[in-house]
Amino acid sequence: MKVLVTDPIADAGLDVLREAGHEVETGYELEGDDLLEAVADANGLIVRSGTEVTAAVLEAAEDLVIVGRAGIGVDNIDIDAAKDHGVIVANAPEGNVRAAAEHTVAMTFATARSIPQAHIRLKNGEWAKSDYLGTELNGKTLGVVGLGRVGQEVAKKLDSLGMDVVAYDPYISEERAERIGAELVEFEPCLEAADFVTVHTPLTPETEGLIGEDELDLLGDGYLVNCARGGVVDEDALAAKVEDGTLAGAAIDVFAEEPLAAESPLLEHDGIIVTPHLGASTEAAQENVATSTAAQVNAALVGEPVANALNAPSIDESAFPRVEPYIDLAETAGKVAAQLLEGRIEDIEVVYEGDIADEDVEFVTASALKGVFQPLEWQVNAVNAPQIAEDRGVDVTESKTRQAEDFQSLVSVTVSNDDSEVSVDGTLFAGDDPRIVRIDGYRVDAIPHGRMVVARNTDEPGVIGLIGSVMGDYDVNIAGMFNARETIGGEALTVYNVDSEVPDAAKAELEEDDRVIGVSDITLNGQS
Repeated sequence: MKVLVTDPIADAGLDVLREAGHEVETGYELEGDDLLEAVADANGLIVRSGTEVTAAVLEAAEDLVIVGRAGIGVDNIDIDAAKDHGVIVANAPEGNVRAAAEHTVAMTFATARSIPQAHIRLKNGEWAKSDYLGTELNGKTLGVVGLGRVGQEVAKKLDSLGMDVVAYDPYISEERAERIGAELVEFEPCLEAADFVTVHTPLTPETEGLIGEDELDLLGDGYLVNCARGGVVDEDALAAKVEDGTLAGAAIDVFAEEPLAAESPLLEHDGIIVTPHLGASTEAAQENVATSTAAQVNAALVGEPVANALNAPSIDESAFPRVEPYIDLAETAGKVAAQLLEGRIEDIEVVYEGDIADEDVEFVTASALKGVFQPLEWQVNAVNAPQIAEDRGVDVTESKTRQAEDFQSLVSVTVSNDDSEVSVDGTLFAGDDPRIVRIDGYRVDAIPHGRMVVARNTDEPGVIGLIGSVMGDYDVNIAGMFNARETIGGEALTVYNVDSEVPDAAKAELEEDDRVIGVSDITLNGQS
């Protein structure tokens, strides 16, 4: 088959394609009509960030099976259009893990010992030995914010160099953290305990601006290293804290806007080391990314599962129509359960009851895991979600039973830790109309869409009226409401579909009432 490569990748990746018998065509300057003409008979397309894979490109590529992105980001690929055309989109998120971790370690040493600053002055003819009194890493505390694949590599490397490691990650188990030598703590204690903080979180609505002025104050006379994603750290606040001496120094490889503007405050202070997004810029990383992408293209072209597919189910084609409606249902149940649980997630259980228990539900379970982990990972999908669970030490169990009380089919997702547990059950009405029908055993009939609010309260007159009034006071419109209770006068649970985010002040006002046990704001369907 023909594979078109429109951005440069390492030769090792091209060799993998040729060894599989494919015709490899390179066109690194293709754009416009030339690109449309070249892709017309291609079966596979490999790009980096330079090629825009638009709906027009996909429309022109009638024989295209897969677009392989040699790297992580897929902003240049119209994934929705690819799905419409039945084209798999796959990336290579693993290839640069080691390179990113090593760059983080290098930046940690560089800021601790002022290596670039001393280098520049010596090159300029200054012997400034007395100006640079460095800090040793041995015996110091490393705070790791985000204990994913890169964070774990950094923790292991610096732990072996004599650092004590504390880590914040709400999605990883204490057992997994302990295995790599880290003590799992909450976010603020992590910053307070650390002499050095390294950042390894994706940029999401939850992590944007995660580390700002107040958080940097907690770090005190320490060092901050960010080689993960720009936008997680408030750059203006960071520059100000280094300038006024609150922080001893910082090393930054990623920025909210790239290339970094010449007027950025990060460039004004000698105590801030900056590099131009070099985390993945090693020969080995580029080769790993190229060969990983090529391997996925090879798999797709022979109909095998694609490890890092972002938009393609790994399921037998004949069974897919029967299972497809449950994929989104399971993902939604996972999202709701994860957002309702207090504390980190240590166990996930997915249970199938009724007719769905007769089907191959591996992909449905993976979709439930995707829903649970989606707020955390850069490119979580139904293919890599099980591996994410394994990497984070989260135990996953799946069970089936042909018996289903009250429903033809039922999917239940339960998330738990040592202190608490949340279970969310969903089903389909009329074959493809999803509903959440139970939350922690409470019978509800909730439409899982947009924003939901789950309120727990004592079953007393006036409580629902109170909740409605407070919502109205804060201009939150209630689109639907579903109420359930255990016993008369016992505890009740109500699900509200709302049209906008519920302000923290509104939730706080509700929870001040003794009758209101708790209020949780749930975000679904990409709402922000």
